Amino acid sequence: MVIIESLRKQYGRTIACDIKRLTFNDGEIIGLVGNNGAGKTTLFRLMLDLTNADNGKVSLTSPSLPRRPDSTPVRINVAGSEDWKLFTGAYLDESFLIDYLTPEEYFEFVARLSCADRKTATEQLSGKSSWLDGCGIMGSGKLIRELSAGNRQKIGITAALLHTPSTVILDEPFNFLDPQSQARLINLLKDYNRQTGATIIVSSHNLANIAEICTRIILMENGTIINDIPNNGDTASSILHDYFQDSRQ
Repeated sequence: MVIIESLRKQYGRTIACDIKRLTFNDGEIIGLVGNNGAGKTTLFRLMLDLTNADNGKVSLTSPSLPRRPDSTPVRINVAGSEDWKLFTGAYLDESFLIDYLTPEEYFEFVARLSCADRKTATEQLSGKSSWLDGCGIMGSGKLIRELSAGNRQKIGITAALLHTPSTVILDEPFNFLDPQSQARLINLLKDYNRQTGATIIVSSHNLANIAEICTRIILMENGTIINDIPNNGDTASSILHDYFQDSRQ
């Protein structure tokens, strides 16, 4: 679970994020949508403590954490602790990669960060890299920087899932992927959510993919939330279509 309270970030006169209260519940697949500059990436960077907030906080909970005596979950403030990284996986852009490594070397490095022994690291990789089969990524001997943008995207997403996080944050994960890879990613994330109960938060300009995968869609504009849409049976599609059609006029 992710709890956002009075979160604000401003650059000069531009308000990049201004959210009074927002909760992402356990097991939800949430889509963040909005035009360029809506504040989606800024929100992700605040959630991952990559940018300092001017005000407010982001707290995370996890089913793996102990509960208080009154059975309420323990909250971890991302700006005040590193513990949340143990159950959070994220990929925002290529700055998350170490491009002078091969994919195998990078995956082993990432896996070893979350476990103590090579055997467990190998098991983590074997369970999460199946969607890379047949892509020519594994065993090619190429460095990450020598791969296509789409294959680098696949590596970043796979690495985000290696340690089976209960919170997953992906910024524009469908970028650079061909249609077949996009379809496989949709199935991968749905299966991961079903098997683990993880909270998955995805931003994208691809409204069709967002509507297909997400159980709830957050529409952002100028750093604020202007609509929080349940997506039962693809009900959000018409709302999003009308909004973006009107924003063009």
